[in-house]
Amino acid sequence: MVKLFIGKPRMGRRVAVLLLSVMLMGVCVAIFDQIGFGTDPCSVLNLAVSRLIGWSFGNYQLLFNMALLALILCLGEVRRVGLGTLANMVVVGYSADATLWLLNHTHPLTGESMPVKLAVFVPTMALFLVAVAFYIVVDLGVAPYDAMPQIIYGRQRRFGFTPVRVTWDVSAMALGFLVGGTVGLVTIATGFFLGPVITAIANRFRPFFDG
Repeated sequence: MVKLFIGKPRMGRRVAVLLLSVMLMGVCVAIFDQIGFGTDPCSVLNLAVSRLIGWSFGNYQLLFNMALLALILCLGEVRRVGLGTLANMVVVGYSADATLWLLNHTHPLTGESMPVKLAVFVPTMALFLVAVAFYIVVDLGVAPYDAMPQIIYGRQRRFGFTPVRVTWDVSAMALGFLVGGTVGLVTIATGFFLGPVITAIANRFRPFFDG
């Protein structure tokens, strides 16, 4: 864990980009939720469960991640935990809550026409993909949700990482859908485009963090 906090070059840049990225991820999740196009697999599940039990998204997201983090530590995988892990656990959910509150008290998007929702979706989707990509590229630890499929893959060699990750995400989406979550355009776009965007940003900006 220490290496993830202080053992990397350009820590000031990494931390600044990390915090901006997780905040923007939360903002985008809130907008996706308002326009009704679904969200990323983890948020599909957490938004649905938080509403089912009457909690705020931020509070339930934090509890969910704390439970996964406890499991990760019990499995002896502390090397996967870092500042990025903690930032994701706390900031994404509460920045989404703040954005939802702001939208509901200023200009809710839920009642907009489909053309307007699509016009909002396109730049928000682009911003979300870029934010997630930078969150990963700064390399300060991943969210507990993202760490679990890595751990599962690392502890067996029968299946490759891609089928393990896909199974993990599909399971989260299915559970979220069963308790009232929305699986839609955002969920599909994330699956198709996140990998290429991460690769492009890593190739272009990694020297900014490593140089």
